[in-house]
Amino acid sequence: MKRSLILLSTLALAACATMGGGNSLTVATVSKGQPVTGVNCNVRTAAGSWNVVPPATIALGDTNGDLRIVCDKPGYRTSEFVFTPTGSYGMPGSIGIGLGGGGGHVGFGVGLGFPVAIGGSRGAYPTQVTMDMNPQ
Repeated sequence: MKRSLILLSTLALAACATMGGGNSLTVATVSKGQPVTGVNCNVRTAAGSWNVVPPATIALGDTNGDLRIVCDKPGYRTSEFVFTPTGSYGMPGSIGIGLGGGGGHVGFGVGLGFPVAIGGSRGAYPTQVTMDMNPQ
């Protein structure tokens, strides 16, 4: 039983170590095809919020809800971008403990579940977004 628990713990830790991932996003701003500097942008996901001045690159981490970008600069209209990731998501992680018996024997088991993609890749944010700033 001890060896099984040690093996199970080792496998669980190995699975966690390989599940990392993340998204890197570059935000740029243009007006009539030309770069615009000095724009303040707020990038938001369910995991957090970042205030940046483009061009900027942000490490967003794993896909977590909608991606929303709002950019403002005096003399320009507010520009907004909303992206809803698509893809197949696995079930959320879970831990289950069970006790069963039959034929005079009693067994005990522990199960661990990890989020996995089913039938394709997990939804992801775009790697670059160019915000169009329109003069007022």
